[in-house]
Amino acid sequence: MHIEAQIQQWFDHFHKYPEVSWKEYETTNKLAEILDELGVPYRRFDDVTGLLAEIGEGEEVIAVRADIDALWQEVDGVYRANHSCGHDANISMVLGALLLIKDEKLNKRIRFIFQPAEEKGNGANAMIDRGALKGVTHLFGVHLRPIEELPFGKVSPAIHHGAAMFLEGKIKGIDAHGARPHQGKNAIDVAVAIHQALKNLYFSPFEAYSAKLTKIQAGGESANIIPGTATFSIDARAQKNEILFKMKDQIEKDLQTLAQLFDIDMEWTWEDITPGAEVSKDAAAITKQGIIDVVGEENLADEVITSGSDDFHFYTIRHPEVKAAMIGIGADLAPGLHHPNMSFNHESLVLGAKIIAKTLTNFSKKN
Repeated sequence: MHIEAQIQQWFDHFHKYPEVSWKEYETTNKLAEILDELGVPYRRFDDVTGLLAEIGEGEEVIAVRADIDALWQEVDGVYRANHSCGHDANISMVLGALLLIKDEKLNKRIRFIFQPAEEKGNGANAMIDRGALKGVTHLFGVHLRPIEELPFGKVSPAIHHGAAMFLEGKIKGIDAHGARPHQGKNAIDVAVAIHQALKNLYFSPFEAYSAKLTKIQAGGESANIIPGTATFSIDARAQKNEILFKMKDQIEKDLQTLAQLFDIDMEWTWEDITPGAEVSKDAAAITKQGIIDVVGEENLADEVITSGSDDFHFYTIRHPEVKAAMIGIGADLAPGLHHPNMSFNHESLVLGAKIIAKTLTNFSKKN
C-alpha cells in the first residue's frame, strides 16, 4: 500500500473510533497492532492507556509525541466522543513518519510517545512518570492549525501555546419560594457577580489573557423556586505563565470576597493547569530545516502564537533540559478546533508525516 493510502487508512480508523481521555483502550490496542505489523518494539502500561515505541541505535535519544484522545461533545444532537481537536490526524502523521523512517540507518534512537489524555491536561505527566523522557535531549510535537492561523501548505516550526487553568466551583446558598426571595440566598445572584468579577480582571494591556464562566448549573424543573445551590466552571488563560498565576490569585480573592458579601458558602478546586509553551530556539531551528527540506522556504510560516493550550509543555516544564518545539501544520481547518463539525484538507496528513520524518532523520543522522 502506498504511504498516502496507508496514512489515510489509519486516519479513517482513528476518526471512526474516537475514545475520550483515559479510556483510549481500543486506540492503544490498534496502535500496538500497527506497531506489531511494522516490526517496531513498544512498551505498554498496566495502569494507563498509551504506549512508547522506539527505533534506531545509539546513546542519544530524541522523541516525538502524538496525543491520542478525543473530546466528549454534542454532535448533531447526540453526545459522543469526537476527534474535533485533530488528534486522529496527529496519530496518523506520527505513524506515517515512523513508516517512512523505520528502516533507515539512524545514529540516534527515536522514541515515539503515543500519549493519552491531552484534553484532561494530565496525560503528559503520566507519560513523564513512566519514563517517556528518559535520556531524551530533544522533543518534537505536531498539531493541525485552524485556517485563521495557517492555510493549507504553510507550516510553522513552533507553536507558542498559552497557559490555561480550569476551576470547578459550588455555590451553597438557601432555596426560597419565588414569592419570598428575602427568605433565601439566590445562587444565581452570586453566579452573576462572579461573571462580572471576571470581567473586572485587569493586567497590563500588553499581555494577552482572558477569564470567563464556561458552565453554570442552577435550579430544577420548578420555575417558582429560587435556587440556593449552583455549580460553575471557570476557564482562565494567559500567554505567559506568570500572568496566569496572578489571575489565579485574584480570582480566588474575588471568590472569597463574594462569599462574604452574599453571606453564603462557596467551595472550588483548580482541576487542571496547563503551562504555556517554553519553545527551544535550537529545536525550532531543527523543525525549520525539516520544513524547508520538504516544502521549500516559500511555505515556511512564522512561529504561531495562540491562546490555545496543550499539555505538551509539561514535558519541558518538568524537564527544562529537554529542548522542544511543536510543528504547526496548515490544513485549511475550519470552522475551528473543538468545533463538533471540524474538517480539514486531508492532504496535510502526508505533508505532516513527511515533515516530521525529515525533522527526525536530519537530526538523528548527525554525529
